[in-house]
Amino acid sequence: MAAVAARAQLVREVIQPALAAGRWVLSDRFTDASYAYQGGGRGQPEDRIADLEHWAAAGVTPDLTLLLDLPVADGMSRANGRGAADRIEMENAEFFERVRASYRARAQAQPARFRVIDASLPLQNVLAQVRDVVGEFLDGVPA
Repeated sequence: MAAVAARAQLVREVIQPALAAGRWVLSDRFTDASYAYQGGGRGQPEDRIADLEHWAAAGVTPDLTLLLDLPVADGMSRANGRGAADRIEMENAEFFERVRASYRARAQAQPARFRVIDASLPLQNVLAQVRDVVGEFLDGVPA
């Protein structure tokens, strides 16, 4: 519940004021993470997460979501190379397979918002995909 309260505070104190001032907001994760980790990974009912999202996000929805997709074994290998594992990184591969499947299902269900980036490619290729997707998005934004 603390994570939901923190998200609600972020929305009300940072995101909504920035949007009201006409500024762009970039976030490394938002409510899709709750659906993936708590729903897909931990098996929490989606309707419960939706209720919490409704309260915490207060109607704020990303216009564009980049899903950096990577096979679980590759992601775990990368995480192992970064140092001591955190609480989430200590989960097993099956947990992360469920998380990945949840993210991919959300992307498939909301193709207008999601762009899936193949993060298994070399860094320069991943960056090029991100630049292309963001550039295409910005080209469609009214001046």
